[in-house]
Amino acid sequence: MNHEARLKQLMMRQPRLTLAVAESLTAGHVQARIAAVPGASNYFLGGITAYGLEQKVKLLGVNRAHARRVNCVSQRVAVEMAYGAMERFGADLAAATTGYAEPDRAAGIKAPMAWWAICQRLPNGRLALNSGTIEVPGANRTEAQSRIAEDVVGLLVAHVAARREE
Repeated sequence: MNHEARLKQLMMRQPRLTLAVAESLTAGHVQARIAAVPGASNYFLGGITAYGLEQKVKLLGVNRAHARRVNCVSQRVAVEMAYGAMERFGADLAAATTGYAEPDRAAGIKAPMAWWAICQRLPNGRLALNSGTIEVPGANRTEAQSRIAEDVVGLLVAHVAARREE
């Protein structure tokens, strides 16, 4: 079973969960992977692709000063994006990606990379957060976007599976 089908299976268990996505460097690839599964509309509420600073601030509530300092690429920005998507869509959990689809010498980025974050509101009202980085050395822009999106869907599966076992 692929990641997307497994995610659907996990999300549809009782109590059913809903999902939203916020993307930057993956430019909708995560959303496309999730929505490619028949019946995804039963749990996938939608997503926002926010490439620039202004959109991240306006649509997702990302802290402008911090995001400006880090060129919109940091763990904090990814977490704020995930939280913002979860809140805007009223979802139980959300995933987010932000990063560099290509090397950027000025920023000290040697290979395509992303910060990812998953934010989930638990039944007790607390938040569960997971985040980390993914690097894809040698990948071109579109390969990096695709591979990072695939990895993030896999991370969503692992997150939801772990929470379901608690």
